[in-house]
Amino acid sequence: MTGVGYAPGHHGEILQGVFRDGDRRCRGLVTLPVPGAVTRAEFVPRPGPLTVVPAGRVKARRAAELAAAACGRPAGGALRLDSGLPVGLGLGSSTSDILATVRAVSAAFGTALAPEAVARIAVRAEHASDPIMLGGGAVLFAQREGRVLERLGPALPAAVVVGCVTGGGAPVDTLALDFAGDVAAFERLRRMLRLAIATGDVALLGRVSTESARLNQRVLAKDELPELERIAALTGAAGVQVAHSGNVAGLLFDPRGGGDRLRRCVRALRAAGLPVTRLFTTEGKDARPHRRGDRAAGPGPDRRAARLPAV
Repeated sequence: MTGVGYAPGHHGEILQGVFRDGDRRCRGLVTLPVPGAVTRAEFVPRPGPLTVVPAGRVKARRAAELAAAACGRPAGGALRLDSGLPVGLGLGSSTSDILATVRAVSAAFGTALAPEAVARIAVRAEHASDPIMLGGGAVLFAQREGRVLERLGPALPAAVVVGCVTGGGAPVDTLALDFAGDVAAFERLRRMLRLAIATGDVALLGRVSTESARLNQRVLAKDELPELERIAALTGAAGVQVAHSGNVAGLLFDPRGGGDRLRRCVRALRAAGLPVTRLFTTEGKDARPHRRGDRAAGPGPDRRAARLPAV
């Protein structure tokens, strides 16, 4: 039986750092989901060795082996991956590959694996994982342990994100990064984010993401961060958001503010030499690569689907 699995990517993090977990410290992150960016995996079990296309997807191969073992079956077969997610930019391409692979393998064997089991497989396959296998909801996730530190709420506040690429789009070796830091500062941001989610406060969400981006300069410095903050102030953005272990970044906007700010933001990013990649909402209701000529649509009210105006 052929098994097929799909998995999304993400757009970096709203918050990432070191947090308290009982009487210990633990690395954790809150991912910013991005709709429309998907990996498709197809697995055909058969006797013999496991083949993977493209051949360089070592983490996906390991995930297929682990998933087959979790299903009590041999890992022989053919795995094919098709992904529109660039590697090494902080879009969660590795976790997306792994999750799609695990879903395809388990589907081929007719076995349903719990999200917690999938998270453990992902960590074993790539040493650190994003929480995209958990579905909806905003969570603080221990990426190196594959477990939830805190369920922060049903969803992030409704916001529109103007995405861009920093660092010339060069890949980042995520396993070489050391996320040590000021636990007190990250715990303060954790409390702020908890409140932002509870109240739907986009401005507070932007403060959290901007401060987390600043703290992350000690780990993976982005020369463009001051310019991103300048553009945010110029265009009325709620804040700046970055991939803490990659090169994508975004500016967060309250969806009630209309499209003029988004258009000014796009022009300012282009003028600064920062390629605009896509516009999307935190609710996942709409997403597209940036292009001209989209039909205008009015912004939705708070806590409702944020429509994307033409830019």
